[in-house]
Amino acid sequence: MAALVVFGISEVGLHGAVPLAVYALSAVLLFAAVFSAVHHAETIAERIGQPFGSILLALAVTVIEVSLIVSMLLSSAGSESSIARDTVFAAIMIVLNGIVGLCLVIGGLRFHEQSVQPRGAAAALGVLGTLAVLGLVLPNYTTTVPGPVYAPVQLVFVAVVSLALYGLYLYVQTVRHRDDFLERAAGEERHHPPSTRSFVVALCLLPISLLSVVLLAEFLAHPVGDAITRSGFPEALIGVLIAMVVLMPEGVASLRAAGSNRLQTSINLALGSALASLCLTIPTVAVVALVTGQTLVLGLEAEHLVLLVLSLFMATLTLATGRTTVLQGGIHLVIFFAFVTISAIP
Repeated sequence: MAALVVFGISEVGLHGAVPLAVYALSAVLLFAAVFSAVHHAETIAERIGQPFGSILLALAVTVIEVSLIVSMLLSSAGSESSIARDTVFAAIMIVLNGIVGLCLVIGGLRFHEQSVQPRGAAAALGVLGTLAVLGLVLPNYTTTVPGPVYAPVQLVFVAVVSLALYGLYLYVQTVRHRDDFLERAAGEERHHPPSTRSFVVALCLLPISLLSVVLLAEFLAHPVGDAITRSGFPEALIGVLIAMVVLMPEGVASLRAAGSNRLQTSINLALGSALASLCLTIPTVAVVALVTGQTLVLGLEAEHLVLLVLSLFMATLTLATGRTTVLQGGIHLVIFFAFVTISAIP
């Protein structure tokens, strides 16, 4: 697939004003900017501690994701767009099955069993499941506007409740029931927090990195979409590509935590990213769609509905007991590979 996408971009470069080398360099710089932004966010997170660090990382990643989606929306010539739906759904599937599955396999092979706070996981999955149904399933069954879309008033309602429920979740995670989201084991070996100088440098460079991502995303949005279309793959792969790019550093951080027997931190990072993606992306793109007059296609296709329900069900079974093994990780990876297969070959 990568070769075909590169070939598609090369055709754009040959027939357009911008050569392929410029697009290739921009793609490299985009990846560097993404990793730089998350690195600086992680430096800040190590200084302020958990669960605030996980929240900051999730918000940083979501800013990147939203910037990419908005860039694609603004560069789209059509009156309808499903890029937000495809990206948010891909982020949920990558998190619940790809990242969580790999974390459980790595932790299970190394430590046999790992523990997680079931109440914190249940809270996150409850919010995620509720808003996933409201944002990605219910639009298929409304009748005011035919098709898998919301009427403007309905879209505003979903945007408002997404922000409200996410704010309530953050309050529970950081204030009211903070202990439900902390590692059970005390006395684990910990790294020394970053120095004051490193902390201040990260605070200054984080917004610069995020701005770089936004500008590079706007430059690459149109040629990447054209390349996937020319290569003959479904347009939904654009959303998968965006989600993989922005979740890659977050996934690495989660895997490192699982390999250090800190599964709770891995789950906080993973589920926090999925929640931020769903709860912040939909309100943002809703505003963009209402201002520009675009129609947001939010309702999932039938095969994706099946995968979403299966993923939420298995994630609940996996985390509800508070104990995880390599078997559960293997199950989630099977669902993830099914998602990738269906995305490429519907």
